[in-house]
Amino acid sequence: MSQGPLKNMSIIELGHVIAGPLAATLLADFGAEVIKVENPRGGDMMRDPGPKAQDDGLGGGTLVRNKRILAFNWKPLGGRAILRRMVEASDVLIEIFRPGVPERADIGPDVLHRWNPNLISLRNSGYGQDGPMKKAPAFGRAAEAMSGLAHLTGYPDGPPMHPGFPAADSTSG
Repeated sequence: MSQGPLKNMSIIELGHVIAGPLAATLLADFGAEVIKVENPRGGDMMRDPGPKAQDDGLGGGTLVRNKRILAFNWKPLGGRAILRRMVEASDVLIEIFRPGVPERADIGPDVLHRWNPNLISLRNSGYGQDGPMKKAPAFGRAAEAMSGLAHLTGYPDGPPMHPGFPAADSTSG
């Protein structure tokens, strides 16, 4: 894990499913130390789908490679204290929440940058941090339809089709 051009970079991942975890995985592939923070009551939902190996879905295994996993609830004060110590010692934090969610949990960019002024924050929300749809929950298939990708996939005389893989999540990650 400690080889590559990013070997001196420390990253916290507060992501789940594909987009955030994939971004962190790619950075880990280049040597960054990534600590994926998971909910202690079940972890990332991507651990479940697909064929299993050692009780985890193989797709989820791909998204946790080269990472350390730490399960704790960062929302209560005790958990936030742990998160603060991690942020103070890290270079990057990746999160994929809807705009306003981190702020309501008192871990918005202003708080994170008080804890670590040099922290780089990657905020990967479905429809951006501002604009008319910023609060809408985002799902890959909806983004693929809105982008026109579903219209380009399939047959010319047929309806729009899902491209068959998580194109929107993978691209944004």
